[in-house]
Amino acid sequence: MAAVPYKVYVVVDRAFGERLANLGPGVPVWIVNTPPNKKVACRLWEERPWDGHLTGITTFRDMDFSSPEELLLQELDAIELHHGSYSANPPYTVLEVLGAVLSPRIESELSSYGFSEFQPSPAGFRAMRPEPLD
Repeated sequence: MAAVPYKVYVVVDRAFGERLANLGPGVPVWIVNTPPNKKVACRLWEERPWDGHLTGITTFRDMDFSSPEELLLQELDAIELHHGSYSANPPYTVLEVLGAVLSPRIESELSSYGFSEFQPSPAGFRAMRPEPLD
């Protein structure tokens, strides 16, 4: 039986709000820090005190004039640091992005992190990479 891949959600939808609760506990979520998103994140932090940095919700700074694409690209290094091979064993292999459309620029940047398979979805896209061989 294959193991469930380690997935990280990245939410760059500034009005995601209550939909954050539908992502469920136990999967790390990085979400742009806007009033509607922060309100739900704070509530979930109280409801889920057992979540840590590898399984909980992390908010990141909203750059007012940045597009969803730019918000995502600005966070990739931090996500890789916290959930990649330097911090997790095994590292994350699936990145589920909500609120941004897969663009050639995003695909190129994610390819530099080893992502090689991309699946657009109505809410954004999913990027996948193989688990490192050590």
